[in-house]
Amino acid sequence: MQQATSNKQQGNDGKVTSFTQLEAWKTGHKTVLDIYMITKKFPKDEIFGLTSQMRRCAVSITSNIAEGFGRFSYKEKVQFYAISRGSITELQNQLLIAKDIGYISKLEFDKIAGKTIETHKMVQGLIKSSQRRISGKS
Repeated sequence: MQQATSNKQQGNDGKVTSFTQLEAWKTGHKTVLDIYMITKKFPKDEIFGLTSQMRRCAVSITSNIAEGFGRFSYKEKVQFYAISRGSITELQNQLLIAKDIGYISKLEFDKIAGKTIETHKMVQGLIKSSQRRISGKS
């Protein structure tokens, strides 16, 4: 597996050869790291509640991008990218809950919410691109 910190490691023809090169994955990965840091500060009685749920949800975002990238059919790619998009929306809801109950500040919320919006847009781009290939409109 290639490291997430590697520079553009594209093939000779300029094609993306690893999921770690996808901007959606890169942004999602930063979000995962932020979620882990933020949830470290949550109360210990939340370890099996919101902390666990937010971490699993964040990891699901990048895991489904990676799995979609590894699929051969564009229909399957769309399916996994759509799951990733759903996980982003779920995480956005959990972030609102964390903010509203005082586990994160508005500043922390705004920062991470912005990353989720950016990731959502990029994943939507992967979905649309794959759907165009399905319909033959490359």
